[in-house]
Amino acid sequence: MKNVLVVYNTNAGRKKSVLYKKKLQKFLLANVEKFKFIAIDELETTDINPFDTVVAMGGDGTVHKVLPQLVDTDKTLGIIPCGTANLLAEKLGVSANFNKALKVFKAENKTKIDVLKTNDSFCILRLGLGYDADIICKTPQSLKHKFGYFAYFVAGILFALRLKNKEYSITFDRENLTVEASCIIVANAANMYRNWVSVAQKCSLNDGLTDVFVLKTTNPFLYFFELIRIIFHQHQTNKNAMYFKASTLSIKSKWMNAHIDGEKSNFRECINIDIKKQSINVICVKNE
Repeated sequence: MKNVLVVYNTNAGRKKSVLYKKKLQKFLLANVEKFKFIAIDELETTDINPFDTVVAMGGDGTVHKVLPQLVDTDKTLGIIPCGTANLLAEKLGVSANFNKALKVFKAENKTKIDVLKTNDSFCILRLGLGYDADIICKTPQSLKHKFGYFAYFVAGILFALRLKNKEYSITFDRENLTVEASCIIVANAANMYRNWVSVAQKCSLNDGLTDVFVLKTTNPFLYFFELIRIIFHQHQTNKNAMYFKASTLSIKSKWMNAHIDGEKSNFRECINIDIKKQSINVICVKNE
């Protein structure tokens, strides 16, 4: 790590990146040859070729923005988490505590992880349809600024009271099925609510597979029953839910409101998901 580009998002979380900027600048002055800070809206007009490491200082949305610049390159992604959720950082063992995150960054332990290509976009965490998209896309920004991650928890309870089913056609690994579902989650990293809940107990970031969760009930009580099963890693395919892994995946429906890594997206008729195995370098906590 010699040349570092820091992409910061002043709106992430509770504007922590503004507080962290000077501290990170001091660290970089002492540890790297060259560095540059840019705001996230400057990324598209910035030449990243001179930099071997790109640091996303923000939340999962900031990571999502830098992905297209890093997939299938020899550059490395580092994360200084200061967003609302910071799910990828949590999955990689990078603490939301600035000083602890800086120690991980300085140690520079690297690994390669998978990225999902969803039509013309990239996804490093998960894609959500239905209920999952409602939680991410319809939780007011003002609530996230005020309550942080707890805002998603409150929104999850409220949206569970008005679950609706929609018909989806799903093709995976040469299998075809049609389901009425209120929620579909396609996960590269399956952790939710930090690392408290996962829709797939053994989900891996570098196994070349995606983990798929399909919720088929509109009954909020049955939904929360399935949630409890997830928390205790007892979930299995039944009349209310489906769980499976796939190496190829396509989802069809008429109009689909979705989120990709927490960013609102709209799809018409079809989402094709290709797994780009171990296509990005990331800095993470070293596994002992």
